[in-house]
Amino acid sequence: MREIDNVPLIVEIKRHSLEDGPGIRTVVFFKGCPLQCVFCQNPETQDAKKEIAFSAVKCIHCGMCERQCPTRSIELSFSGRIFRETCIKCGVCAKACPVSCFRVIGSWHPVDELIEILMRDVAFYRHSYGGVTFSGGECTMYPEYLEHLLKELKKKGIHVVLETCGHFNPAIFEKKIFPYVDLVYYDLKIADSGTHEKYTGMKNETILENLSFLIHLDREKIITRIPLIPGITGTEKNLRELLDFLHGMGAQSVTLVPFNPMGSEMAEQIGKPCVFTHNRFMNPDDEKRIFTRFASMVSELKEGHKYSEKSQALKQNGKTAV
Repeated sequence: MREIDNVPLIVEIKRHSLEDGPGIRTVVFFKGCPLQCVFCQNPETQDAKKEIAFSAVKCIHCGMCERQCPTRSIELSFSGRIFRETCIKCGVCAKACPVSCFRVIGSWHPVDELIEILMRDVAFYRHSYGGVTFSGGECTMYPEYLEHLLKELKKKGIHVVLETCGHFNPAIFEKKIFPYVDLVYYDLKIADSGTHEKYTGMKNETILENLSFLIHLDREKIITRIPLIPGITGTEKNLRELLDFLHGMGAQSVTLVPFNPMGSEMAEQIGKPCVFTHNRFMNPDDEKRIFTRFASMVSELKEGHKYSEKSQALKQNGKTAV
């Protein structure tokens, strides 16, 4: 197989997942994302480069890491342990630590090697109508590598789900990715572009246009997901506006994804400031209320709710979004 440019780091290969598509699945988490969401569930996937995670609760203060670090970027008396401005992410600390306080996040896998790993669970895929899910980060940042993976899995008859934040080149996506995936889980977060930029680092026009483009290509392959972030995405105003967009685009399905606060712990381990301080699962009563109200809003749209001007424009331009 010829050499591929822009090979991604893989953060994790999660086997036997029941949450990332139909059946039993293996999920591949790519490293790197164009968005920098403050509420990210997987903050270790945002940076495309290797990172070092440090778990203070495991530390036995043996000092092996401090003695072995070639750049003297580790100090036991420092609460964060790593001086990240001088750390070269060599991973010596991870090898030296006897209790695995340190972890190098990100490893390279040639396409044929990754395919071999994914095919180890083919029996589970077959019997559960499952398959492989590519996630991140944002796996569409690596279209050539992803295309090779997808073509090989297609040859083997493996069901593939792709999860995306929606920020990609639509022409490349249509040519190299879309023909080889069975489902696209498309995350849609915030309707207002300015608010979207505030919480994710980028405006949302490209994301909305790409969604409309894909829906017009094949709406049955697109499942839109809205993460329920308390006080940010989970407001009635935001949900109503997103539904209005989706209705105008002709979207066939949308689902709410409950908030998972586990990303805050990882953000601390990799030395990233945690801007979003909501670190608890949503109250079950609040979650039930939002799901009930959301169902009512969907019913209202089905009964003839008018499209917003923006959703009308996206609907009209959907086939020419490239």
